[in-house]
Amino acid sequence: MRTGRCLCGSVRFAAEPRKPHIAACHCGMCRRWASGPFMAVHCRNVRFESDRHVRRFRSSDWAERGFCDRCGSTLFYHMLGSDEYGMAAGLFDDLKGLQFALQLYIDHKPDFYAFAQQTRTLTEADIVARNPGSK
Repeated sequence: MRTGRCLCGSVRFAAEPRKPHIAACHCGMCRRWASGPFMAVHCRNVRFESDRHVRRFRSSDWAERGFCDRCGSTLFYHMLGSDEYGMAAGLFDDLKGLQFALQLYIDHKPDFYAFAQQTRTLTEADIVARNPGSK
């Protein structure tokens, strides 16, 4: 389990990373939401110390996004009906041992930035083929 918190500390959590990986999503919604790629650690067994300041926004038919209602910190991307959360990487107290490993919607990445690390990449077509209801 790893712990983390939002910028103001009103939202604290513990979560179990599925793999020691960080992923970046370049889709238009994530870039608008995070003002750049959304960097996330895919987790399960996410437990909030209190959900008093957690606000959820249903951004599609299949997912919701969370933020702190006090400081505005981006918290998570959550697939509805699952225990799957993409927790914002910057929230974690300790990132040791995590590797940048995956880029999603690589075909939506704008030209003005590029990561130096070589990672696995998935296009929108790759993602839709794996999750037909996600388009």
